[in-house]
Amino acid sequence: MVGALLVRGMIAGLVAGLLAFGFAKVFGEPPVDSAIAFEAKMDHGAGGDAEPELVSRHVQNTIGLLTGVVIYGTAFGGLFALVFAYAVGRIGRFGPRGLAALLALAGFIAIVVVPGLKYPANPPSVGSPETIGYRTGMFFLMIVISIATMVLAVAIVRRFYDRLGIWTAALLAAGVFLVITAVAQYLLPDIDEVPAEFPAIVLWRFRMAALGIQAVLWASLGLLFGWLTERSLQHLRPLARPLQP
Repeated sequence: MVGALLVRGMIAGLVAGLLAFGFAKVFGEPPVDSAIAFEAKMDHGAGGDAEPELVSRHVQNTIGLLTGVVIYGTAFGGLFALVFAYAVGRIGRFGPRGLAALLALAGFIAIVVVPGLKYPANPPSVGSPETIGYRTGMFFLMIVISIATMVLAVAIVRRFYDRLGIWTAALLAAGVFLVITAVAQYLLPDIDEVPAEFPAIVLWRFRMAALGIQAVLWASLGLLFGWLTERSLQHLRPLARPLQP
């Protein structure tokens, strides 16, 4: 069964990657072009020459972007399928579509939203090359904390919904998740390397496009995987533990 789920997850991830590519092409590339133009203008104003392109811009925003997003989507689709296989029957009475949608929402919050609030995506020309390793390390540390806290929140729901009911247990888990991630974001160092003269509207559009790409990918992955899996897992529904009102 796990092998079949893995295949479905990778197929769903591949399709989700294609949809995310379409969104990135329409909404993500214009602010990237604006950021590159700003960088070239700053280099020219400083009397320096722009760094030579190792890969042409045309390749970057076509086959390069497509390859990166599709590989990313397919890989996450496989991981999503493995998490789904583990979660079946362990997180209440959900059908395949409901469980897939719930896992996709939890993944989007833990992997995208929470880390992005602390360390949002930046376009080209923003950030010092000397600090890229440090910035990457802090970003992934925030992801690890967020995922671990999400797992803890799920465990709290499972532990307390018999005693408190599903809504109270869910609110308790949400409160724990919010408090721990908020404390982590407060304690972790801030990183602000946006040049003062960088256009605010370009930065805003880039960050909204980056969030939108992830939203399209995770929503597509959850919905499509649930649809692909629903018929084959109908017989597993009775195994789910019933929720208490």
